[in-house]
Amino acid sequence: MKETDLKPAGIFHYFHEICQVPRPSKHEEQIVAYLKEFGEKHHLETKVDDAGNVVIKKPATPGKENLKTVVLQGHTDMVCEKNSDVEHDFMKDPIQTEVDGDWLKAKGTTLGADDGIGVATGLAILADESIEHGPIECLFTVDEETQLTGANALKGGFMSGDILINLDSEDDGQLFIGCAGGINTVGELKYTQIEVPTDYYFFKVHVSGLVGGHSGDDINKNRACANKVLNRFLYKEASKIDLYLCTIDGGNLHNAIAREAYAVCAVPQDEKHTVRADLNIFISEIEDEYSVTEPNLKMTLESVEAHPKAIDKKSAANLLKMLYAMPHGVFAMSQEIAGFVQTSTNLASVKMKEGNVIRIETSQRSDITSSRNDMATMVEVVMTMAGATAVHNDGYPGWKPNTHSEILNITVASYKRLFNEEPIVRSIHAGLECGLFLQKYPNLDMISFGPQLVGVHSPDERLLIPTVDKFWKLLLDILKNIPAKR
Repeated sequence: MKETDLKPAGIFHYFHEICQVPRPSKHEEQIVAYLKEFGEKHHLETKVDDAGNVVIKKPATPGKENLKTVVLQGHTDMVCEKNSDVEHDFMKDPIQTEVDGDWLKAKGTTLGADDGIGVATGLAILADESIEHGPIECLFTVDEETQLTGANALKGGFMSGDILINLDSEDDGQLFIGCAGGINTVGELKYTQIEVPTDYYFFKVHVSGLVGGHSGDDINKNRACANKVLNRFLYKEASKIDLYLCTIDGGNLHNAIAREAYAVCAVPQDEKHTVRADLNIFISEIEDEYSVTEPNLKMTLESVEAHPKAIDKKSAANLLKMLYAMPHGVFAMSQEIAGFVQTSTNLASVKMKEGNVIRIETSQRSDITSSRNDMATMVEVVMTMAGATAVHNDGYPGWKPNTHSEILNITVASYKRLFNEEPIVRSIHAGLECGLFLQKYPNLDMISFGPQLVGVHSPDERLLIPTVDKFWKLLLDILKNIPAKR
């Protein structure tokens, strides 16, 4: 199958165009310009607010003017992750896509189908004059993947729809009517630099090959966190050997499970064989623990040139203790929905910053606000006990399910009629912008669905091509069956 043969042609045409436009979170200027140009080209009313959110309006097809206005919504930014051996500048390079059987993926980077495929679907609806629908508004928000600043900045009156269909879900056959809220907790640990004694052996230990994934959707899949794996080994060695920690770096984004991490350390020359032997034992243990979920887990140790400075011993010890005690993964399962994660936390990244500061970034999610805040406080306490400062961002609200939703009933009826089966109706542990939309537009009736995506927020992200056509047919049938305004 060639990329030019992918169906529906409209969606894949615009997704290909979007892949040529750099759009990291907080750097959506080029995609905003692209959307403005699209609106002008198709003679559609287009507005851009101060945050960079774009709304493009399309009038109803003749005879459908009295139907409720539907907002089709997706976010323009993408998570920018790549394999360490891939050369790619997300600020200027296009995403290189390829077809692998029934899957569309990128070459060593995130694909950006989260949520480029949702944006492309909105554009395909706007551009196609053969589609039957009432009044349409396509809302494209910015910075969903980091702080939801676009949805936060949305003002009343920017859009005027009665129904909102969020096109940012990733599970074929599932309809979402609720989502978790989230908050970030960031710690900073200050340290001083010290000299490493002479005649010490310097080495780099590297964790790689992990699956990673979305810190909401994938947090319950028992995938290894590179930061936890690396720290576990370092803590063991530091407990028995005179170890100096020179450099530590792991993970990248708050909403991605860390796939890679490394540290540069120094030990006495006569201990270098001990470290290598210990690592071999540790690798065997970790491979056994994650034999199912992490088949490509890899840990390596290599000699490196002497590093001039190290983290002072007290700060290094506090850091290793903090990371060991730091909770990561599922904290509580829902008492109301079987198999649904209620509360979780993600040890996302550990970075050394200018000014002798180590920054530890985490994120917490829950569909219960008090549980989300409790989890964030737990993380804060671990940080402060280790001598770090801890701050929380404002977070974002969850989206409480409405099982009596009109658009839910319409969507379920369309799904059953088209595919002769019942869809799964559920909430999602990942965050969606819907909770924020509901704060600004309390009368919105909302639902979220999309084609099948796996490996989002990692270079393993891929899109199941046949589900895009299914998603498209469902959306078109829903638009045909939107009720009239009362």
